[in-house]
Amino acid sequence: MADVRVRTENERPAPVVRKELPPAPPVRLTPVRRLHRAVLRIDAATPFSRDRAVDVLRAYSILGVVLGHWLVSAVVLRAGGHLGGDSPLRHLPALTPVTWLLQPLALFFFVGGWVGSQSYGSAVVNGIRYRTWLALRLRQLIRPTSVLLGVWALVLIGLALEGVAFETIRTLLRLAVSPLWFLCVYAVSTAATPLIRRCGAGRLVLVAFALVGAADLVRGLVGDLEWVGSLRWLNVLTGWLVPYALGVFRAAGGLSRRRHAAGLLVCGAAGLAGLVLWCGYPASMVGVPGASLSNLNPPSLAAVCFGLAQCGLGLLLCGPLRRLTGQPTGPVPSLSGRASDAARERATAGQFCWAVVAVLNLSAMTVFLWHQTSMIATTVFWLGFGQRRPGLHTAPEDPFWVAFRLAWIPVFACVLALFWLAFKDVEKSARRHPKVFRTPPENYPDVTR
Repeated sequence: MADVRVRTENERPAPVVRKELPPAPPVRLTPVRRLHRAVLRIDAATPFSRDRAVDVLRAYSILGVVLGHWLVSAVVLRAGGHLGGDSPLRHLPALTPVTWLLQPLALFFFVGGWVGSQSYGSAVVNGIRYRTWLALRLRQLIRPTSVLLGVWALVLIGLALEGVAFETIRTLLRLAVSPLWFLCVYAVSTAATPLIRRCGAGRLVLVAFALVGAADLVRGLVGDLEWVGSLRWLNVLTGWLVPYALGVFRAAGGLSRRRHAAGLLVCGAAGLAGLVLWCGYPASMVGVPGASLSNLNPPSLAAVCFGLAQCGLGLLLCGPLRRLTGQPTGPVPSLSGRASDAARERATAGQFCWAVVAVLNLSAMTVFLWHQTSMIATTVFWLGFGQRRPGLHTAPEDPFWVAFRLAWIPVFACVLALFWLAFKDVEKSARRHPKVFRTPPENYPDVTR
């Protein structure tokens, strides 16, 4: 008979020995997966209430300024061996429509007023004094700008010691620092934000528009007298106050309907067309060397009308821009299991678009300050090889110059990327602020933006 063993109650079964599985190999991240993860981190770090369309408009205005300067700012090697400035707009009037796309300063002031008013309102809610709020915002302008000026001071000293021609030094300095007027006007507008809110932004838009029109009317009646020219320089403040106050008005709840935006677009475009066709205003929205009248220096009534049309169009595009950047319209449902893991590994096209916009907004000051320096550095570097490069050192007198200049733009962008790597931490440090300012309840996540 077989030996049958009966297990007693006190006898326990032998433990089951399980073999330990080898550790899972580490997940190898390819560059594509790293990129997707970085994009997803940017998207996840964006507050749900943030209006991404506003950041798209600001990114477009920065890119428009950069590309516009790179296209219309020509550095020409003169016969005497020195460098001089020129513009293709003087020789190629057919390029005038390009200025309608690449002169978006009114949009920048409009967004600045919109965001600045929200920021100040958030500061008031948090009990932050005006002086502190203004100091934090101006620091983001002053600190990166002071670094640029310091670098250029050293460059100018070096050029002077090397005996470089005065005409060359003047040309390079003008190209590098002439865009800084914009920051001065923007700083004044920012400082006036509480006053604009208190006085009524809508009324100030009408008053500033009327002052610009009055200055231009005086010029039309009495001509280009010296005192008239001095009077028109007030348009530098009143002209850009129009879009800035319009942004403050939008932050207060105005222009909330599409018909308001459409009215801005139609009225601004109609006013611009009438001024250009029947009142002798130039069609170019930037200054043209040798022209008797500039729409930008100082801003004319035509430039203000153009800015109103831009603001109206920007408001009409806010909805499509939010969809383009993947802004969620409600709470994002959570996924579980493998579906969640797979979803987190792949970013959508909208998230990629938003990542580009977010990075550009975080680098806006660095890009704006150093874009002309990158073009100058490229121009001077290739000049050292002893030959004039088409589109870089030649006169912008024909369409071939434009074609060559377009080919140089990626080179300018690469050099600008190097300057960004060198100076991005300056802009980042200027945004640092005490912890108490980091969680205001309003739409924008901190009061120093």
